Amino acid sequence: MAVLLAINISSGGIPKLGVSKAEATESGLVGDGRAHPKHNKTIRGISLLDEEILGDLRREGYQVGPGILGENLTVRDLHAHDLCVGTRLRFAGGVRIELTEPRKPCFVLDAVDPRLKETTVGRIGWMARIVNPGWLTAGEAVEVEGSGPPCS
Repeated sequence: MAVLLAINISSGGIPKLGVSKAEATESGLVGDGRAHPKHNKTIRGISLLDEEILGDLRREGYQVGPGILGENLTVRDLHAHDLCVGTRLRFAGGVRIELTEPRKPCFVLDAVDPRLKETTVGRIGWMARIVNPGWLTAGEAVEVEGSGPPCS
């Protein structure tokens, strides 16, 4: 079963720090700031990354963990990297999100390691919009609604 391993927020930029619970609104997580105006869109309200990707990066020698790469939600056993735009995820507490676009690495990763911009291309998770607002709690289950849309 997939689980929400960590919820990460910051006043802007990285790293984002873990919190046990956060309110998800249509514009994002309460208390989470965005350092760049391009991120202030409801279709980019929240970001998600597989913990397994962080594990791969650690094995490659990078010092990363939940929130270090700027993701809001770190998930385990979801295999989000295999999902497609339009896939909806339902969290046990009632929040639902829809994947809107693959995340793209940017220069803020230089603060962790300048090589990460290239290393994480195609494996830094998703941007999503919040479909059903509510509260997210670290440790809650996450499900893909239905089988998700076909990938093109």
